[in-house]
Amino acid sequence: MKPLKKRKAAVGIGALGALGAAVIGAEGYKLACVSHREKKPEKEPKKMLRAEIRHKNNEFLYSHNPEDLEIITPDMLRLKAWFVPAEKETKRFVICVHGHNCNGPDECSHLFSFYHYTLGYNYLLPDLRGHGRSDGKLIGFGALDSKDLKLWIDYLVERFGEDIEIILHGISMGAATVMLVNNTSPRDQVKLVIEDCGYTNAFEQVNDTMSKKLGFKANAFSNITNVFCRAISKYDLKKDADPLGTMPNAKNPVLFIHGEEDTFVPFPMCQRLYDACPTPKDIFTVPGAVHAYSYYDAKEEYEAKVTEFIEKNIGL
Repeated sequence: MKPLKKRKAAVGIGALGALGAAVIGAEGYKLACVSHREKKPEKEPKKMLRAEIRHKNNEFLYSHNPEDLEIITPDMLRLKAWFVPAEKETKRFVICVHGHNCNGPDECSHLFSFYHYTLGYNYLLPDLRGHGRSDGKLIGFGALDSKDLKLWIDYLVERFGEDIEIILHGISMGAATVMLVNNTSPRDQVKLVIEDCGYTNAFEQVNDTMSKKLGFKANAFSNITNVFCRAISKYDLKKDADPLGTMPNAKNPVLFIHGEEDTFVPFPMCQRLYDACPTPKDIFTVPGAVHAYSYYDAKEEYEAKVTEFIEKNIGL
């Protein structure tokens, strides 16, 4: 092949490679950062059983006639939440925050009975932007959701008074969200954080997921996904959704929870987060538990650890 033809062939191959990388990066953005509200029926027996439990927990939550709340974000999205007041008047509140492509009731209604009856807390259950009953087509990965969660905190303080106390309890992306709130100057009413299977950094999480799907390290494609995220979603997966990087600024005590067989948000992420936390802290790991199953696999131990952590740090 003549030199000119070789150069043209190389340019053509390079262009095709760049196009392929862009396509994969764009698909990664679509899967990770664009809301998918339609749920496919579960096929795995373990998840089918969890779906049945969730349905019963949701029905129990709704039987308490929760108040339907709404706030408006600065970018004009309507965010929805369910609120159930405690049986006895109290200044204690918990906000339970769901994960990626889920919603408040499905992810967190299993915690309702524990917080409402066992601990006697007022219970707030928001749907994050792009999820459940809330507006939005794009997922915030904690970067946007942490700002939205601060709006819910403002709502509670304005409605119930400056003297309230708030616990933040998040699962998966919700765990990343509550950590980011705690690491970015939360209001004084926030007293304690419980994070269950949260990731260190959204870029690390997306990159790990893409690498597993592709079968090789996907850093180049994940970087392109982040380019799309910055351009369309207006936040950076590396810099703006970084619980680990911001952890040195944590304000309140944090309980770290993770399933030891979690491969979706890899289990070692929990130890890295715990090690970086400068505030009073504890860690609870569940042998054999996969992603977001710690409560289902060790309910009594989970509730006992949460109760112990609350009692130790802010009292019951």
